[in-house]
Amino acid sequence: MLAIIDYEMGNLRSVQKGFERVGCYATITSDPAVLADAQKIVLPGVGAFRDAIAALRERKLIEPIREAVAAGKPFLGICLGLQLLFDKSYEDGEYEGIGIVPGEVVRFRVPSEYKVPHMGWNQLQFRKRPPIFDGIAEGAHFYFVHSYYVVPQDESVIATETDYAGPFCSGIWRDRLFAVQFHPEKSQAAGLRLLKNFAEME
Repeated sequence: MLAIIDYEMGNLRSVQKGFERVGCYATITSDPAVLADAQKIVLPGVGAFRDAIAALRERKLIEPIREAVAAGKPFLGICLGLQLLFDKSYEDGEYEGIGIVPGEVVRFRVPSEYKVPHMGWNQLQFRKRPPIFDGIAEGAHFYFVHSYYVVPQDESVIATETDYAGPFCSGIWRDRLFAVQFHPEKSQAAGLRLLKNFAEME
């Protein structure tokens, strides 16, 4: 079973529909017991870090997330779901994250001709190629909407980078933990290929 975590902060149905389009049924759940039984887990997210981490705590979902990653279950974070995995975010204050990946979440500091949020299609460059990117070309375009980005303490977890007035980390990979800043469910053929690769992982 593939479970999408529901904490009322993600575009859950569009992520679920993305998996359906590649032939994978995904259940949407906020039940820690269902997450414990799931073979694969997706943490999506849209919105503010502070509200999201509070919602996860309120629903007692942080420990099930940590346990799933520690157990080596395939785990995919999307957009805010990537940022929440880090130690802390500086979005509208300073807030503690889930703390699975050492590092922090910071705001873009870009020249005035660059708009924040970074929104629209942009390319990926691989530092290393996770299995979720099988069949996806270097320089493939994905859809982004974000004002903050992650800065991993250990650069060896960086899988992909994207340029926006300089390179930033747009995807991480450690063991069976994958997380991306872009929205695969909004990224047409390349995004669907990523979801299919994740769904088919053993």
